[in-house]
Amino acid sequence: MTSAYLYVRVSTDEQKRKGYSLPEQEDRLLRHCEFNNIEVKGIFREDYSAKNFKRPEWNKLLTVVKNRKKKDRENILFIKWDRFSRNIEFAYQMIGILRAINVQAMAIDQPIDFSIPESTVMLAVYLSIPEAENGRRALNTSGGMRRARKEGRWMGAAPKGYQNLVYPDGRKYIAPKHPEAALMKWVFEELSKGILVAEQVRKIACQRGLKCERNNFWKLIRNPMYAGIIVVPPFENEEMQFVKSQHEALISQTLFYEVQNILNGNKRPIATKVVSKDMLPLRGFLECPDCNRMLTGSASKGRHERYYYYHCTGTTCKCRFKAETVNQYFEDELIKFNLAPGVGELFKMVVMDECRSTSRDDLDEKKVISNRIEEQELILSKARKRLLKEEIDADDFKAIKAECNEELRLLESKLADLPAKSNELKSIEMLLDVVIARYSNILQHYKNQPVEEKRKIIGSMYPKNLCFDGTQHRTAYLSEPLSLILLINSNLQGKKRGEKLSFYNLSPQVARRGIEPLFLE
Repeated sequence: MTSAYLYVRVSTDEQKRKGYSLPEQEDRLLRHCEFNNIEVKGIFREDYSAKNFKRPEWNKLLTVVKNRKKKDRENILFIKWDRFSRNIEFAYQMIGILRAINVQAMAIDQPIDFSIPESTVMLAVYLSIPEAENGRRALNTSGGMRRARKEGRWMGAAPKGYQNLVYPDGRKYIAPKHPEAALMKWVFEELSKGILVAEQVRKIACQRGLKCERNNFWKLIRNPMYAGIIVVPPFENEEMQFVKSQHEALISQTLFYEVQNILNGNKRPIATKVVSKDMLPLRGFLECPDCNRMLTGSASKGRHERYYYYHCTGTTCKCRFKAETVNQYFEDELIKFNLAPGVGELFKMVVMDECRSTSRDDLDEKKVISNRIEEQELILSKARKRLLKEEIDADDFKAIKAECNEELRLLESKLADLPAKSNELKSIEMLLDVVIARYSNILQHYKNQPVEEKRKIIGSMYPKNLCFDGTQHRTAYLSEPLSLILLINSNLQGKKRGEKLSFYNLSPQVARRGIEPLFLE
């Protein structure tokens, strides 16, 4: 051996920057060449894994030895065979390629005399040991990651909305990263409405600052880790498991499953978006009194200005009303919903009493769900006993178990969300204070809002469309809170006229609490 190329390799970029493996390998190879009077034709330094030969520096070295003019015998030196390759199949292929161009690979710490036939046995040992080490390391790593998943830990890079952090003791975890976390929460909430498709939601989220490609977005909205669930994939005899996560969930499990139902096509509410101009806030809320079609709105160009009208969409129907007249009529109707002085607290008491009653219903629902969970567990227990008695085969038991586990996951997610509802009473009370303040002068509040907010107010008051005949509207279906306000106001006006109060028609909960004296004082 008179000349050689030197090849040194480490596995990662971090080892190249911080470790001393590359300089140490290079120094030992140079001293070996100096001691044996070997000319060094080049040194190639690599920082890639040896699982295959798709390595930049190795490809450069291979190109050099292939393109040399004289095809004399050439050598490639490295420290050990694991620097050459950690895959025995690829190693033999590369050795064959090198032999075809009269190049020999050699490890100075594990020398082999290829002129001796029995040396191929030692070559097989040297090449198989690194592959066995890799296999054992991969098995230990996958086992450790599986144990971590069973403990509820997220493994790998944090998805959108989270960031990778480290505890002082060195343990790694993920935590919400704002504003991405708020955007991902908004994505799930928007998808649950079923109005926009996933791609539309993604584009809006990207406009708000979320950086996410289409394929990755679909993976994210299908990932239950946002609901605090870690998926443990099946392995050998173990089935897939769903474990409660250690990281903070961005959404509830109920919301996650609602989104999955919509994405699977099992639930898609139909909604239409009506765009309206400032002069046509009631567009999309009015019915034609003649043919019951939806009234639309448009402007007619006059000599000096535009005149707005609500008119029927039917081709034969000539129903048409001035927008100014209809808008003024609606504003006059709004005065009826002004909360009379002192009624706000009473209204708040009625609603809060109903909310507390709903909380009690939640407790009953919790009991029902708990009973259903026990039923599913009992079914699973009976199936297991029947399997042991050989009354059913393993495939039937597996199908029953999968069905029960899926039902149990849904029931447990509903059960987990129930306690959160009882904690919403304080938020509802704060919201009621805002409602009372607005409905103390609803007309002024309505006038001060842009057309989008006006439409929200109209939609909250009238869940069904209004029918206006030019002078008055037919009896419309009011939302329950507005019906309550209207009834309170009518009772107070009747009291002033000396009429008998119909208080007990107001709310059974209020009657039970004995709040009638508040009206009579």
